[in-house]
Amino acid sequence: MNTMAVESSSGAAAVPEADRIRATEKATRHILKQMESDPAAIGFRLEVKRTGCSGWMYVVDLVREARDDDLVFHAGEGLNIYVDEKSFSFVHGTEIDFVSEGLTRQLVFNNPNVTAECGCGESFSID
Repeated sequence: MNTMAVESSSGAAAVPEADRIRATEKATRHILKQMESDPAAIGFRLEVKRTGCSGWMYVVDLVREARDDDLVFHAGEGLNIYVDEKSFSFVHGTEIDFVSEGLTRQLVFNNPNVTAECGCGESFSID
C-alpha cells in the first residue's frame, strides 16, 4: 500500500495515496491566485459542515493559522490543503478541480465517498 507522510499536529501521519486530498493544476492555480490577495494565508482549508437538504456541505477558506487536528496535504506548486480530522473522514480521496462553464467558474469536489447530492448542488450525503 502506497502511503505518504502528511503533516499533522501530532507529527507525520501515514495516509494511503488513494485517500489523500489532491488538486488539479487548474484548481491549484486558482487557489494560489486567491492566496496572493491575503499575505497572511498559509494554505487552503477544506471542511464539511452538517447542513442542507442532503446532510453535508463543503466549506472552504484560506488558512491563516493551522488547527491542532489538521492534516496538511501538499498539493504541489506551494499549495497546502488543510483538512481537520473529522472532515477528513468525509472527504478522503477527494480531488479538487476548478471548472469554467459559460460565465460560471467554481471549485468542484470530486469526492468518491458521496452517495447522493441534492438537486441544487449545495449539499451531499454519505452512507
